[in-house]
Amino acid sequence: MSSSININKEVKDKQPPVICLMGPTASGKTALAFELADNLPCDIISVDSALVYREMDIGTAKPTKEELVKYPHRLINIRDANESYSAAEFCQDALKEIADIRAKGRIPLLVGGTMMYFKSLIEGISPLPQADPEIRKLIEQQAKESSWQDLHNELAEIDPQAAERIHQNDPQRITRALEVYRITGNTLSQLTEIKGDRLSGDVLQFAISPKDRSVLHERIALRFEQMIAQGFDEEVVNLIERQNLHEDLPSIRCVGYRQMWQHLHGEFDHDEMVFKGICATRQLAKRQLTWLRNWQNLEWLDMENKNNLQQILSAVSKL
Repeated sequence: MSSSININKEVKDKQPPVICLMGPTASGKTALAFELADNLPCDIISVDSALVYREMDIGTAKPTKEELVKYPHRLINIRDANESYSAAEFCQDALKEIADIRAKGRIPLLVGGTMMYFKSLIEGISPLPQADPEIRKLIEQQAKESSWQDLHNELAEIDPQAAERIHQNDPQRITRALEVYRITGNTLSQLTEIKGDRLSGDVLQFAISPKDRSVLHERIALRFEQMIAQGFDEEVVNLIERQNLHEDLPSIRCVGYRQMWQHLHGEFDHDEMVFKGICATRQLAKRQLTWLRNWQNLEWLDMENKNNLQQILSAVSKL
């Protein structure tokens, strides 16, 4: 593998750095990661809560099979669409992959837009219990018999701090907060004060983003239209035909998939699906940028700047 910089002896003798490349959806993270892989001895780790799912390729803008052969990604295609994947599980898996890559003297390159994953990995995550399917079924049954509002009220009595953070129309997070309490006897707020293992050594953090938000909006709309042309509807039809998936699963709640799922179930027509899908993707990008504006130790890259590769290579060479 070629390299446009020389990593000095001091860097070689110590633990290789970790490069974090984050940013909003459609900002060009993947293309820049490929350039970095062509110029540095690095291995890519995906930091994306949607790319973990198999059979969900088009709507997640997953790298193509050919790209994955040339640029292998760790933590892609590791879950079935009917499974969940928590930030805690990501941290455990990512730390293992990072250690493996560093042991080979190579640089871990973490690329993605799931900011909670990055935050948990950098700051450490609380020792929360793994999901319990039986407890979750009981909670879902309670919701059917009463309502999610009633369960949110129950959470407010148990853990007022969590209830204040979690919206009453967010069944996934309400379920998790109640599940944690029923498993451990401790509230989610209590446990999140405890931090576990986190990234060590040199960590370089970069965020790629546009100076003009309208440019990102144009790219989001173009990419969604391209997904439609590539057969996104057929991909979701195949998921529906499995019959073991439903709208409240984390996989189907991914932007684009929820809107296509609802369209294919007759809730609205094709044009409205496209409109809703693009709007949901823009909202996701806005949330990602909100995370990043408050991020510490972050070096910004302009997604329209042709010198982003050199900016990262220069930062690595200075270690």
